Amino acid sequence: MTGFDALIIGGGLHGCSVALHLARRGLKSAIVEKNWCGRHASGVNAGGVRTLLRDPPEIPLALAARALWHSIADLVEADCGYRTVGQVAVAENAGDMAALEARAAEMRRLGYDHEELIDAADLRRLAPALADHCLGALVARADGFADPYHTTRAFKAKAVALGVTVLEGLRATRFERRGATWRVSAGARVLEAPVVVNCAGAWGGEVAARLGDAVPLDPTLPMMMVTARAPRFLEPVVLGTGRPLSLKQVANGTVMIGGGYRARGDPVRETSRLDLAGLRASAKTAVELFPRLRDVAILRCWAGFEGRTPDDLPVIGPGRRAEGVFHAFGFSGHGFQLAPVVGRILAELIVEGATDLPIEPFRIDRFA
Repeated sequence: MTGFDALIIGGGLHGCSVALHLARRGLKSAIVEKNWCGRHASGVNAGGVRTLLRDPPEIPLALAARALWHSIADLVEADCGYRTVGQVAVAENAGDMAALEARAAEMRRLGYDHEELIDAADLRRLAPALADHCLGALVARADGFADPYHTTRAFKAKAVALGVTVLEGLRATRFERRGATWRVSAGARVLEAPVVVNCAGAWGGEVAARLGDAVPLDPTLPMMMVTARAPRFLEPVVLGTGRPLSLKQVANGTVMIGGGYRARGDPVRETSRLDLAGLRASAKTAVELFPRLRDVAILRCWAGFEGRTPDDLPVIGPGRRAEGVFHAFGFSGHGFQLAPVVGRILAELIVEGATDLPIEPFRIDRFA
């Protein structure tokens, strides 16, 4: 099968976003996905649309992405379950508060004003159900959350509507450069295009190595759980400061709890095993911050494969060994919010050779 301008390896949210943005620029691309689009982290993550507490190199991208989220229906003709409810990092003790004060000072020094330090009284107004011991918080009021499953479906659907070919159930196994063309073997098919984009998530390191760009990447499995429906008690997303937590109450009253505990898994067999001790610790944190959750049942727990780099920053940009190679992987558990703008960045690099957003910290040769 020939005639493509780009082959995108991986049909997660980033792969679908790259395909969509390329199609908006008139390029014909194909997504090659070994399972189905959104099978792993893209479809089962916490759905946080978060600029709060971002690593400084990611902040310009996160702010640009947030602007796209605020009008996401203009991009994909679906609301993706997106809600602007704010995100709040809570201080439970003096050490947490000192850490948030230092973070706020750093943001001021860097010229950012999207994070606001608030005291206990303001925090109580934002989240009155929080436990009394909380001392204050750092808040990003324009942040929010979306539904990851419906978001990935919306990006895929819009990409297909714009002419993108989606090939699911095909694993890309061989990459060969012939002149100005890449030949990619996937199952019984051989696909050709001048450009290959690696959006393979937890398998991004494997694909990068096949393209001559070997980098260290560990598979990781962030865990999530969801409760039974509860009376409405929370509007913003709440993050932990001194201990891992991400907690939100969605429209139907259920509470989504995650934030950093990991499952164990086998990336070859694509199987996972939940870590019950981690789930207990996560539930304990949730109950200690929101005592009314004590008698609310946990209905389901799960995990999805993601790729983690040594510095917890993604790889975004051109390859270093061969022409026509681009990468967007290694988002280390916090790539969902960035996907709309990362797709735009990759399309700009492929079509125009440059982007106006600072991606130097994400270059692949930092691991050389």
